[in-house]
Amino acid sequence: MKIYALNSFNATLENIASDKSISHRLAIFSLLTKDTCKIKNYLKAQDTLHTLKVIALLGAEVKEESGCIYITAPNKIHSPNQILDCGNSGTLMRLLIGFLSSIEDGFFVLSGDCYLNARPMKRISQPLQSINAKIYGRNDANLAPICIEGAKLEGFNYKSNIASAQVKTAMILAALNAKSESFFEEIELSRNHSEIILTKMGAKIEKLNNLATKFKISPVKEKLKAFDICVPNDPSSAFYFAVAACILPNSKVVLKNVLLNKTRIEAFKILEKMGAKISYIQTNNDYESIGEICVESSTLQAISVSENIAWLIDEVPALAIAFACAKGTSVIKNAKELRVKESDRIKAVVENLQKCNITAREFEDGFEVDGGIANSAKIESFGDHRIAMSFLILGLRCGMEIDDSECIKTSFPNFIDILKQIGAKIGD
Repeated sequence: MKIYALNSFNATLENIASDKSISHRLAIFSLLTKDTCKIKNYLKAQDTLHTLKVIALLGAEVKEESGCIYITAPNKIHSPNQILDCGNSGTLMRLLIGFLSSIEDGFFVLSGDCYLNARPMKRISQPLQSINAKIYGRNDANLAPICIEGAKLEGFNYKSNIASAQVKTAMILAALNAKSESFFEEIELSRNHSEIILTKMGAKIEKLNNLATKFKISPVKEKLKAFDICVPNDPSSAFYFAVAACILPNSKVVLKNVLLNKTRIEAFKILEKMGAKISYIQTNNDYESIGEICVESSTLQAISVSENIAWLIDEVPALAIAFACAKGTSVIKNAKELRVKESDRIKAVVENLQKCNITAREFEDGFEVDGGIANSAKIESFGDHRIAMSFLILGLRCGMEIDDSECIKTSFPNFIDILKQIGAKIGD
């Protein structure tokens, strides 16, 4: 796919991809409820459609009516007679490992595509195995296919040495069906959608410190309350167009119905520190803070980023595009987690920036970028949707060719349509 340079744009965007993290979680959490759940604006991307197929195989009744998804949980989770296909979604596989490990008398096999089956799962399987979960897989249950024999698990006291919302949610799901109370702590606060949503559904998750990094989870004695939720738009998807507005002169974008949870808009805050003109208006605060974000073209200055990395890990490839267009040398550190995403994103970002005549240097836990004038190049996406989308945004300045853009459909199926909506010219 080729994209050609665009002079400027002015747009209001309402059709940004729905939030992927929340869509995954709502579908899985519906299995804990006693009545039918209703989800409006559910993300219909490859990753989240796999989630709906998986919960249906586990016994849920899934219907779509008038653009809404209705899910009715089974009385008992089924052991399906086929593999649970997680596609490319690490979130789905990791959350399922936590949830299914505690289903007594269940037997489940999880697998995915070649990229997912090469991603590490031990960060989930190992702590669960320590509380008697029966999890098997390649490389000591580190690589899928993963087999799970469900069992009644012990309560636990676990401290995670990484800030990972996937690890946290997997452990919470296991704890909700454990024999006794469990305690979980992480080194810093990761995305907190699971705690927020599950607590409002009736789960007892008690914060034990002011930072909300340590809490107690009580086992669920009866099924949780069903929900009726409209999924907000994904800030990590909206962020691509925020970067586009910053790096193209005389440009402005208004991003509507965006999730404003503080653990999800850190990348926007980094852009502000670089000199971007950004404003926020809250419009709803039922389950989560939701509103609109306005971004205008700006002269960006280099920055060093080493804190709250868990809050912007998905946006780092797009942030690297802002670095490439800023004045000076920008650095991101403490981001080793980038090496185990859909691709090794540190390697992918640095190699592709270098192809564009931007000086970039790779570290074990991050990279350094000298802002400059980017050239058009042929970019390798490594099958990673966020790499592909980020370099298409850089292409708005100088033109770009992406070798595999099909991967974009895993998270943002109408991304190309929105690029065309703001005036971009796309070719094969």
